[in-house]
Amino acid sequence: MTTAQANTDPKPGGDGRTVRAARKRAQRRQTVLDAALRVFSEKGYHQTRVADIIEEASIARGTFYLYFDSKHAIFHELLDMLLERVDENVEGIDLGPDAAPFRDQLLEVVKRILIAFREDRALAKLVLREAVGLDEEIDEKLNAFNAQLHGWLTLSLTRGQEIGLIRPIDPELTAWCILGSVRQFLQLVLDRPDDELDLDHLSEVILDYNLQGVRL
Repeated sequence: MTTAQANTDPKPGGDGRTVRAARKRAQRRQTVLDAALRVFSEKGYHQTRVADIIEEASIARGTFYLYFDSKHAIFHELLDMLLERVDENVEGIDLGPDAAPFRDQLLEVVKRILIAFREDRALAKLVLREAVGLDEEIDEKLNAFNAQLHGWLTLSLTRGQEIGLIRPIDPELTAWCILGSVRQFLQLVLDRPDDELDLDHLSEVILDYNLQGVRL
């Protein structure tokens, strides 16, 4: 080994210690988030104190403030986690020659969204019930997310019209109607126990209602 190599090679175990330290910090941070979610779910956001989260997480007060400066900051991060999770499951509609049928693509997106909310049930309930009106930044995040979903729906409806699967409608206004029904439907998914949920059936019902209505 040359002198140059000796000077540039990492110290034995150095990288490993750095990785372990980073992992430990991430785990501790997640512990605080998980504890906050449990307390928020039990007491509600407004009734929860930082002291309640500290007690639930079994950490020192100083440890809490290493990661978050307030319960408000935690709520923002929890909201971002849910929105990112849902966003990952919303995909564009493929109209290529080898693409799956239009309805099947929509059905898959609906099912993935329902699964995302069910798997993060406590977080989804918290966001749906307590996020609106909490502060301007949260409202902006929710409005931007709703606008994104609305844009996806509008584009999907427009494409459905282009290929003759959807009757002449106003795609933009219809997309808002669909979002309203989906939001109400999500409450049903979140309130029912898992053994009463057939997500395949629920996805079919909400999609067919919004595509066909109740006409014969």
